[in-house]
Amino acid sequence: MLGGLSLPQVLAAEETAATRPGKAKSVIMLYLLGGAAHQDMYDLKPLAPAEIRGEFQPIDTNVPGIQVCEHLPQHARWMHKAALVRTVNHQAGCHNTLPSYTGYEQPLDNIVSTKDSYPPSMGSVCEYLSTRQGVLPDYVYLPCYLGWGQSIVRPGPYGGFLGKRYDPLFSECAPYTDKDKPACAIQHPQILRGVPRLPHSELPEGLTVDRLAGRRSLLAHVGGQGAESDPPPTLASFSRHRERAFDLLTSTAARSAFDVTREDPTLVENYGNTLFGNSTLIARRLVEAGVRFVNVTWDCYWERLKLQFDCWDTHGRNFGILKEYNLPCLDQTYGALLTDLESRGLLDETLVVVMTDFGRTPRINANAGRDHWPFCYSLLLAGAGIKGGTVYGASDAQAAYPKDRPVSTADICCTIYECLGIDPATTVPDPQGRPVGISHGGTPLWDMLESRL
Repeated sequence: MLGGLSLPQVLAAEETAATRPGKAKSVIMLYLLGGAAHQDMYDLKPLAPAEIRGEFQPIDTNVPGIQVCEHLPQHARWMHKAALVRTVNHQAGCHNTLPSYTGYEQPLDNIVSTKDSYPPSMGSVCEYLSTRQGVLPDYVYLPCYLGWGQSIVRPGPYGGFLGKRYDPLFSECAPYTDKDKPACAIQHPQILRGVPRLPHSELPEGLTVDRLAGRRSLLAHVGGQGAESDPPPTLASFSRHRERAFDLLTSTAARSAFDVTREDPTLVENYGNTLFGNSTLIARRLVEAGVRFVNVTWDCYWERLKLQFDCWDTHGRNFGILKEYNLPCLDQTYGALLTDLESRGLLDETLVVVMTDFGRTPRINANAGRDHWPFCYSLLLAGAGIKGGTVYGASDAQAAYPKDRPVSTADICCTIYECLGIDPATTVPDPQGRPVGISHGGTPLWDMLESRL
């Protein structure tokens, strides 16, 4: 059960972790897959030439001197609780999702599969360091694994070399669109509906909770006969997944966290009653239940279901996609989440992150779209640990490159760790037991944090 490590190794690794309390008890990460157009959201350039600035106008936020896109009014209303980072960049390749989740900025030979040798994600590190006892794990990923809708497995949100036992609990989903709307087409997305569900959370017909408990007891007895030696990593991972499956089948608390019918229907509508909105509402319910790290991905669902081809990868009709669908849906859900967290007294202990894997080109292409651009892009952090109403870094006149204070994905990961009270200097053991740092050379962005934790 120790993932291939001896008990002394585990204890030694845990001693390297910070013990100080963090401002944030939990993180909700809203991940916009495909490369969100920063210059049409958080870093508009109204004085640039038309082929650069695009169609949208900036609006003032409730913090003097900070502006966002006109289609993000809820973002503008909550700017006093948020910080914009406008100079994130990496050279690890486009559609490489590993840097976002880990801070590890290396090009990959394959961006549509993952490897056990990759570094662990932030959520997996939280799971590894966790001492909390409970049915739900410390890392949950909604509404499905990254790449499910494209029938691929994107790298990033996994336990990596720590082992599969530190992978997140992935929910499942069955997205659909409104029947009275036209069929989804490339560059003309329709609103995706649906609610994530726990996998394998229903007992098979004829199997009672008492019978299941008997099976669990028997398996524990059989497994305990070899407890004098450490099990191999594959067996440890299997045991962890087996125990999780038992817990989910027998726990009403776990199932209730995914049950949005327990919420006021008005609140569900406030979130948008979309797949993304319902996933975010469940994320709030999960952090309320004590889950440490929850990821909600705005994914693509084309190869598998012929739904929503583009997500945030807007090579064509960029402004139509953003104006008609992406920005209003994101803005509504983001505003509902912050309002909901604050009304429950959770915003000051929950860090909300709006992140994407890279940015988009300064110049608009012949298809009214923007192409791949990892050399400068933006993201947003709000809530616990964040000095609200701040902007970190500035891009050049075309939002093409950092003008000052460039930020790596490792810096972002270290900032999130710092908010959680996890020392970025923490190390975790690789399969040979050697300590590997989780910072990947990054440092926290101290100027946008409330205080040096």
